[in-house]
Amino acid sequence: MKRTSNILIVAALAGGALLSACNKGAHNRKPGKIYVPDMYESRAYEFYNGRLASMKPVEGTVKRGAMLPYHLKAEDTAQANSVRNPLTVDEAGIKEGKRLFDIYCGVCHGTKLDGNGPLYKGGDGPYSAAPPAFLTGKLMGYSEGRIFHVITYGFNMMGSYASQLDAEQRWKVVAYIKNMQNGGEAPATPAADSTAASAAPAAVVAAK
Repeated sequence: MKRTSNILIVAALAGGALLSACNKGAHNRKPGKIYVPDMYESRAYEFYNGRLASMKPVEGTVKRGAMLPYHLKAEDTAQANSVRNPLTVDEAGIKEGKRLFDIYCGVCHGTKLDGNGPLYKGGDGPYSAAPPAFLTGKLMGYSEGRIFHVITYGFNMMGSYASQLDAEQRWKVVAYIKNMQNGGEAPATPAADSTAASAAPAAVVAAK
């Protein structure tokens, strides 16, 4: 009988200790010291907060992995002529340039670069004036920097494509155009030019 009483007493004490521990919970009102309380009791963050989502990058900063900004203005045509393509574009890059050209430029300049895209369609399209061809005429003499500049700012009836194509994509479009103007031969590796590299445009638009 005495042994049974001892067992009951021990069980009662163990149960009391267990209940006492449970009552403290994960957020005891007197938890002692908490390491890094801002992480232990973190505040909610509104990922889709309108104010935060619309904030622009800090002025003068460049996104990791991104190209340097294009600092030339629309009127700086002469300087744009000396800008070199900062990318070393391989066959895959040329192929991607063609894909982007067909999507964004082919509608006017034609996927054959002949100036006969769907919007002109030999004079039967909605545009009465034929866009210039890349494989004949004055555009054959455009430098890669000049083409990039036009894609960036637009020219005459053509608007800017800087918002549709990022800098790398625009340079790939330029590489594809120059590749076709060279008869489809692989473009030469761009010469290392610190001046040209620093002026590398951040946006390229299909020249017209």
